[in-house]
Amino acid sequence: MIDRAKKSSIRSAYGNALVEVGTENENIVVLDADVAASTQSKIFQKAFPERFFDMGIAEQDMIATSAGLASQGKIPFASCFAVFASGRAYDQVRNSVCYPKFNVKVVGTHGGITVGEDGASHQALEDVALMRAIPNMTVIVPADSQECREAVKYAATHDGPFYIRVARSNVPDIFDENYKLDNKGNVMCEGADVTIVTNGETLAEALDASEILKSSGIGATVINMPFVKPLNSDIILKHAAGKKLVVTVENHSIIGGLGSAVCEVLSENAPTKVLRIGINDTFGQSGNANLLLEHYGLSAEKIVEKIKEKLKDNK
Repeated sequence: MIDRAKKSSIRSAYGNALVEVGTENENIVVLDADVAASTQSKIFQKAFPERFFDMGIAEQDMIATSAGLASQGKIPFASCFAVFASGRAYDQVRNSVCYPKFNVKVVGTHGGITVGEDGASHQALEDVALMRAIPNMTVIVPADSQECREAVKYAATHDGPFYIRVARSNVPDIFDENYKLDNKGNVMCEGADVTIVTNGETLAEALDASEILKSSGIGATVINMPFVKPLNSDIILKHAAGKKLVVTVENHSIIGGLGSAVCEVLSENAPTKVLRIGINDTFGQSGNANLLLEHYGLSAEKIVEKIKEKLKDNK
């Protein structure tokens, strides 16, 4: 089981990673939309005040300015809450960044239901769907602080538009300092009966769910897929073969996100029974983050219940 006592701030990891890549490359600049303390881009602001731009509560302006900076050879990281980065600034992301394929990195923090007490208006449940639908956009959802650091470094050294989704909550430490991010996906554990594909905060829940399933005689393979786009179809097809069920788990709507991406791959190449676990076409609500995970069926125990029910139905 995941050691829940070992948690760290994934947002602080983002801020520190900005300083790391900014130290290596003076062309990296950071923009924020009046939430630098929340996104933790303030860490970069303190280190490089002349390369930090607080755009105020003006997300559209932030993205448009980022496009202008990129056109002059800068590498902008533009940070704000995911619901506003993907929604309020969608037109600018689509037409000013992705259409000309500018080298802008959009970072949406406070993604998913675990935004908690801020409630439905601030809980981005459709941001991955919006961003992965735009041509030229790469979409990454890191699971812990180390993977977030690697995502920032990867984006900083790969040309083109990126969307990185960062959680609000402190998250369990899963990967160590030797972990290196790539777009192939990671098999975290293997079992013969079901394959669980997940990313972000729900990786920890899926890993715990696999342990609970094992105690019931159900073997689960867990695949971490930080890259929702481009999605590595090879690892999915390989570990779907011979399984009774493929399960996707995400802190996002079941429409348009990781679950949809996996279903697209399987339906075109190897039709397979799939159970999508996520937010079921509804808005969120205000509440404690852990209680919301439980309520919306994303805790390890709820994941286990849903998998067992589906396997029973498939008999």
